[in-house]
Amino acid sequence: MVKAHKILQTNSPARSAGSAVEWRASDAPVDYPEAVAEMERRVAEIKSGDACECVWLLEHPPTYTAGTSARPEDLLMPERFPVHSTGRGGQYTYHGPGQRIAYVMLDLNRRGKDVRNFVCALEDWVMETLSVFGVIGERREGRVGVWVTRDDLGPGREDKIAAIGVRVRRWVTFHGISVNVNPNLEHYSGIVPCGVSEHAVTSLADLGRSVTMDEVDKALRAGFEARFGPAG
Repeated sequence: MVKAHKILQTNSPARSAGSAVEWRASDAPVDYPEAVAEMERRVAEIKSGDACECVWLLEHPPTYTAGTSARPEDLLMPERFPVHSTGRGGQYTYHGPGQRIAYVMLDLNRRGKDVRNFVCALEDWVMETLSVFGVIGERREGRVGVWVTRDDLGPGREDKIAAIGVRVRRWVTFHGISVNVNPNLEHYSGIVPCGVSEHAVTSLADLGRSVTMDEVDKALRAGFEARFGPAG
């Protein structure tokens, strides 16, 4: 049995007792540099006590991003889409339409200074969301993210359905998770996703689940609140 990791909600100076994490959603795709700038601003405000914690749901235009461990040889088609270096952990990944991004800006000063537990809680959150749609997500030792077993495609086949990459500044988190709902999976061919070449990438649509982004958002919110506290 997988242990559930719960990060308890606590009060911050910028909000009254019992108030919620701000829950935001953008209707139109947001360019990656714009999103990073907004996260940088919000993280500084959370740290200073001028803003409450926040979860921001969005999609990006087709983009490759390079985490702090990215290897140049894993960028196979550098001219295909814009490529952005980023301060999050991990290697190369793809973001694009049909993928739900959740940027998570939480204050671990008040929730417990344990980054490993935080990452495990994010994985639990994703797995709970997938279970709503009848998909069993799993973690794998030495591989960050969430995976699904594809016995229908052959023995031992495993595909990645969600990526996790975080950064922590003065114990305030940013970046977060990406869940493949219905992206163009061929776009992943321009990189070695997360440095893993022996496994493929999948999505809810690829697994035969016809799910809207609104349905995913509702499941994400319910799972978030179960582990991190109220969102409003």
